[in-house]
Amino acid sequence: MPHLYLVDGSSFIFRAYHVLPKLTNKHGEPVGAVYGYVTMLWKLAEELHKAEGPTHLAVILDKSEHTFRNEMYDQYKAHRPPAPEDLVPQFPMIRDATRAFSLPCIEELGWEADDLIASYAKAALAQGWQVTIVSSDKDLMQLLTEPGIDMLDTMKDRRMGPEAVVEKFGVGPDKLGEVLALMGDSVDNVPGVPGVGPKTAAKLVLEHGDVESVLAAAPAMKPGKLRDNLIEHAEMARLSRKLVELASDVPLPDPLDSMELNGIPDAPLRAFLEHHGFKTLLTRLANTSTSVAEAPVESPMPVPLEEDPPCNHDGYETVTDETALDRWITIARHQGWVAIDTETTGVDATRAELVGVSMALHPNLACYIPLGHGGTDMFAEKPAQVDRKVALAKLKTLFEDPAVLKIGHNLKYDMIVLSRCGLDVAPYDDTIVMSFDLDAGLHGHGMDELAATHLSHSCIAFKDVVGTGKNQLGFHEVDLKTATRYAAEDADVTLRLWRRFKPRLPYEGATRVYEMVDRALVRVVADMELAGVKVDAGALARLSEEFSHQIAALEAEIHAIAGFKFTIGSPKQLGDVLFEGMGIKGGRKGKSGVYSTDVNELERIAADKDSPGRVMASKVLDWRQLSKLKSTYTDALQAQINPATGRVHTSYSLTGAQTGRLSSTDPNLQNIPVRTEVGRQIRDAFVAEPGNVILSADYSQIELRLAAHIADVPQLREAFAAGQDIHNMTAQELFGEVNRDTRGRAKTINFAILYGISRWGLAGRLDVTADEAQAMIDRYFERFPGINRYIADTITSAKEKGYTETLFGRKTHFARLKSAIQHERQGAERAAINAPIQGTSADIIKRAMARMGPALQGAGLPNVRMLMQVHDELVFELPEGDVDAAKPVIERVMATAAEPAVKLSVPLGVEIGVGPSWGAAH
Repeated sequence: MPHLYLVDGSSFIFRAYHVLPKLTNKHGEPVGAVYGYVTMLWKLAEELHKAEGPTHLAVILDKSEHTFRNEMYDQYKAHRPPAPEDLVPQFPMIRDATRAFSLPCIEELGWEADDLIASYAKAALAQGWQVTIVSSDKDLMQLLTEPGIDMLDTMKDRRMGPEAVVEKFGVGPDKLGEVLALMGDSVDNVPGVPGVGPKTAAKLVLEHGDVESVLAAAPAMKPGKLRDNLIEHAEMARLSRKLVELASDVPLPDPLDSMELNGIPDAPLRAFLEHHGFKTLLTRLANTSTSVAEAPVESPMPVPLEEDPPCNHDGYETVTDETALDRWITIARHQGWVAIDTETTGVDATRAELVGVSMALHPNLACYIPLGHGGTDMFAEKPAQVDRKVALAKLKTLFEDPAVLKIGHNLKYDMIVLSRCGLDVAPYDDTIVMSFDLDAGLHGHGMDELAATHLSHSCIAFKDVVGTGKNQLGFHEVDLKTATRYAAEDADVTLRLWRRFKPRLPYEGATRVYEMVDRALVRVVADMELAGVKVDAGALARLSEEFSHQIAALEAEIHAIAGFKFTIGSPKQLGDVLFEGMGIKGGRKGKSGVYSTDVNELERIAADKDSPGRVMASKVLDWRQLSKLKSTYTDALQAQINPATGRVHTSYSLTGAQTGRLSSTDPNLQNIPVRTEVGRQIRDAFVAEPGNVILSADYSQIELRLAAHIADVPQLREAFAAGQDIHNMTAQELFGEVNRDTRGRAKTINFAILYGISRWGLAGRLDVTADEAQAMIDRYFERFPGINRYIADTITSAKEKGYTETLFGRKTHFARLKSAIQHERQGAERAAINAPIQGTSADIIKRAMARMGPALQGAGLPNVRMLMQVHDELVFELPEGDVDAAKPVIERVMATAAEPAVKLSVPLGVEIGVGPSWGAAH
């Protein structure tokens, strides 16, 4: 019997848009919804083919917003917000995607997709076909009156018949329209009857039969708000009944026979995927192609031998006895790899307690080993679990086995938690780092996003496991069945991602940066976070008090200039004061109608000598910086001291900065001002333990040195080789003399040029006109033509390839280089200019960090601990007596970190300082 599947395309589109991030293709076009739609449609086709195989299938879409229902009621769907700006251009691409699958894409002016679906369903049933509607839309549930029709909710993988309507609305599908009319619909602006919700509507329909009967019975009902509303809004109820009724007599745009499935030809789908640069889906196509029209094109990279099956959460095992645990460990040792994950009591790895461990050996072959479930009360009932000490001892043999590869996602976190339990993890692969080294700049690298992007899988949400708000549970309180589904899925998904990323590394040129730079950093950074750094709480408290006085004084001065008190932290109030009260010209308003008072705007006003708001803007900038430093550092650091260690443990991200630099949070060490007195005071609070000192080792002008090498600038290379002051040399080249002013300008220009600064940007920094700034840029390029060539070549290459590369092969993708929006394109160009230089700098300091531990151990200096990495600086704590021996080791490791992989044409200078605090050493 023919079986027609009608796919509600709109539900796929909006689900894809909201689930996936804002991706762009190689042309700079937004394609997040397109990518998600393609994967969802592909997954549906594959699953249906495996299950039963529809004979006919079509995707039904909405053609226009205005339909016959708007003629009946002009407020129909009037309150719906317009489609998101970045979704609108994706609609025609989604139509193209549907046709690329060689599937009918049906839409009709004046009719909604629901009406087309109803009409096709009625026509198919009349011919004796079976019909399945792929949707969970409540309006379409009205069609479930016939025995030959059902619905498929792909989100919940659930088939629905009449019983599902009764379960959800309390009435059968034949009465659903009556209920929908009475309750109304705020999304579609179907008015209904005020105060009547689903339960009341169902009760009324069950008692009286339909809307007309309910309205006729209203006058005799018990006096009250319900009776009054039914009488007062009777006409709206009748109108609503017409609005929710599906039209099933729409002339069919395409005949039913045109929907027959004859396989998916390879060529059109391949062309669509290649046009958008969907590499992962192209690989999938090459692996599963069944086209007989042409031979499949050879895959550009190896892929898993078989397509992974959907995650079977009910098949995961809860390991609660030693025998089962031994079995899992034995299999892992035999095959030589295992994906692992930990569940804990919190997000701070240096404080969280281990609750359980999950492992995966193959897709769907995963388990969860609970170790700390049950209430915290000593009398609370605890589920059966393997004895914690016994389990950890057994897992230790596996996790430290050099013959078994451990695979994790953001493994640094798990390493810290397990290290505090006495377990090391080696050797290892980290899928978050693999993803970053393959696709930096294309999307985020969190597990949920990667699972949706690469596996077409939606991970169980943590909030769905533990709840939210005041009723939120700790993971140790979650029942074992639920905990197993969630925890084992993490390990299972990690394994599946590894199976996709590992083969891509060599074929996409990412093995070099992964193996030579990033992988080793996972362990190094975990050790740094564990070590932490001591802070002087008393010094911080004194600084906070001092900052409070300074902030209060600035507030008084700002209010005095304005002539009245206002909330300085309110962008609206500050904007009104500056641009309306003080009459400053050039203010720009955002979509909300509020003047912009961001840092760029305030700096522009502060730099304008003729602006009446110059002094106020300058003081507001000072106020903002002090307020931020107080809240972020002097106040927050006191609360961030770990009571168990007495130290602050920052959290580093290996994937937080697009160019490969490490970033840090809680606290963010990268944002402490470098060259201000306030920044030094905060650094003074980072101190050494008694008998120890702080050592700071900082690369000297590393980005300028790398620019001299990468851009091949002879003057700069020679100056660095001779140990000259590079800013003095630039000042002499540009201005013909060296003094404090010209050296300062030369220093600004040296660094600004590498960031692709515009004439306007440089003018703002040097407080000159745009024409004067342009003249300086032109003179700079005339003196150093290699820099100009480098900038031009980098932009050209990046636009051709879509990415830039460091000397170690790190790729950073820039999807917006071809954007039609000028400021997006220019921003991408500036970032692309700097990425090879800043990225190579990041690669070099990472290599130094990875080599530092073994070098210090080899020199007999095991008590020298690396605590922090901030931009181009490494910070150590060490015994006072080890300083003289440690200095040359640290300097040598940093100076030669690029070698032997890269031989630089300029030396890497390293400046080392020592003192009782970071501020004194820096």
